[in-house]
Amino acid sequence: MRRAGLTAVASVALAVSGCGYHVAANADLLPKNIKTIAVPAFGNATTRYTLARRLPEDITREFLSRTRYAVVSDPAKADAVVTGAILNAFAYPTTADPVSGRATGIQAIVTLSLNLVDRATGKVIWTRPSAEFRERYELAIDPAQYFDESSTAMIRLSRDVARSVVSEVLEQF
Repeated sequence: MRRAGLTAVASVALAVSGCGYHVAANADLLPKNIKTIAVPAFGNATTRYTLARRLPEDITREFLSRTRYAVVSDPAKADAVVTGAILNAFAYPTTADPVSGRATGIQAIVTLSLNLVDRATGKVIWTRPSAEFRERYELAIDPAQYFDESSTAMIRLSRDVARSVVSEVLEQF
């Protein structure tokens, strides 16, 4: 009887362990020849120079923290290269103070062109020719307490873009 119980428990454990589930963001669908990745400076058709500088840094940091790939500074020494350009960046008010009419909520929208290319073959492994990302931030109503949160919002936006890019590259969505 005890042996039958142990057999049943072992069978259930075996069945559950082989059910095919896996943890998200652990997929690795890049070609096996890719061992090193370079993320050079992004192009920029906007006035958001800080965002253009931060994006490659944040994408590099995300590859280093979440993958087994080495990130190299020289694209000529990399197996794959992430290229990008900021195509458009703008912000518009989403909410306003009813008394003063001043904007209190801002929506920032950034459009990027992104590619991951196998340097040896020139083949595009992953691309997002017109990827749009958004970040909302608040402005203080009182001018004496005014704090421009736009730079903080761009930092958050850059980190969100980096997480999204690395996830998409790894899982090929």
